[in-house]
Amino acid sequence: MGILDFWDNDEDTENEEGKKADEELNRFKDMLKDGTSGVSSAEALEELVNYCYEREKFEDALHFVNQLLDRIPYSADAWQRKGLVLNNLFKHEEALECFERALHLNPVDPELLINKGITLDDLGRTEEALKCFEQALEVDPSNEDALFNKSITLEKSGQFEEAVRIFRFLLESNSNNRDAWYELGYCYDYLDRPDEALKCYDEHLKLDPYNYNAWYNRGIVLNRMVMYSRAIESYDMALAIHEHFPAAWYNKGNAYANMGRLQEALRCYKETLRLDEKDVPAWHNLGNAYEELGEYEEAAKCFTQAIRYDPEHYESFFGRGSCYDSLEQYRKALGDYNRALSLCKEYPELWYAKADLLYNMGRMRESLICYRMITKLEPMNAEAWLDYGETLLELGYYKQSLRAFEKSIEANPCCADSYYTRAKVLLLLNRTFDAIESLKQSFQLNPEKRKDFEQEFPGVRSLKEFKKLLSR
Repeated sequence: MGILDFWDNDEDTENEEGKKADEELNRFKDMLKDGTSGVSSAEALEELVNYCYEREKFEDALHFVNQLLDRIPYSADAWQRKGLVLNNLFKHEEALECFERALHLNPVDPELLINKGITLDDLGRTEEALKCFEQALEVDPSNEDALFNKSITLEKSGQFEEAVRIFRFLLESNSNNRDAWYELGYCYDYLDRPDEALKCYDEHLKLDPYNYNAWYNRGIVLNRMVMYSRAIESYDMALAIHEHFPAAWYNKGNAYANMGRLQEALRCYKETLRLDEKDVPAWHNLGNAYEELGEYEEAAKCFTQAIRYDPEHYESFFGRGSCYDSLEQYRKALGDYNRALSLCKEYPELWYAKADLLYNMGRMRESLICYRMITKLEPMNAEAWLDYGETLLELGYYKQSLRAFEKSIEANPCCADSYYTRAKVLLLLNRTFDAIESLKQSFQLNPEKRKDFEQEFPGVRSLKEFKKLLSR
């Protein structure tokens, strides 16, 4: 019987025996330190290394594997064990040295080549990692570990199609390969093939129903498929297995928000923040939910918290600015919009918010700059061209406003408002026939515009009278 055989007993006494094992481990460590024990053989040390490794006591495992190497310095297996321990301590460069020492002693061991490849992948040395897996496959062409780890490296480097090909090959030979189903689902998700991703996660969960990460990823896929209720069910399964899972609470909140169930969304975001108070996206989305409910002051507080934890989170400056705008605290709103734009200049919605705010503050000339910026960022934004044109018209820039309305119509030929406002400018420019045609097109697209015309210009019976009125 091995020194540590007694640790493999019934689960009912696991805690008690675990305590005994720890006590025994400490006793062996003390004996090995002072050299007074008979427990100094390589076999005993190997058992201690294995025990510590399996119990994730990696510092202890490193201590014993170093003693083991003092006794058998030419053992490729011992060097490999040290490399595995160092990898788990995130000392990948040192681990790589150990695997290279082991390969010097045994250059055609597929397991060594695979472990070296995994370490190179952890170090971001993708091409070298792939080369190691290929070398392992040259030694053993049917080695599934080499194929699997090669596909993981391809997946991590964004080569999803090639990774998919290998995962599918592995599943053809073993349909119960739960890890391959999981990774295949992940690849299909990134390739924007949600139906196939969902099938893969379902297959994985048949084999491993308690994998909360798989339930979570399944929820992400369902959310992207706009199946919000089913996504929530999937997040609930993940949370039933692992309640302290902030990302699942957060995305569950997003699903509720997408369904318009804002009170449930609030509860989920708050639970996320209970588990991780510095979660900026959770603070931001909590603010969004309060804003949609019209609770602008509460929303502003949430956006402020997001900014506190991330001073460059321009979305939260934008969100808080919108709340101040709604609360008619215009100077504060403008300050936040400007701060957001200093962090992200190419955000059309933000320029739009600032433009509308400046217009409402009576600073129309400044608003023109913002509307023009939107049209540069989005040349086919018909609404922006329309607002730009209407502001120009209000300031008396007739020819420039006409060009803006033409751009609006070009972007959206079915916009009745653009034809209607264009008609006003054409009349002011004495292009009566063109104005009549533009009005006709506006009324055709939206008969309600005729009512707007009658309300805007009551008693107007002729184009001459209409033109005179406009000139005033």
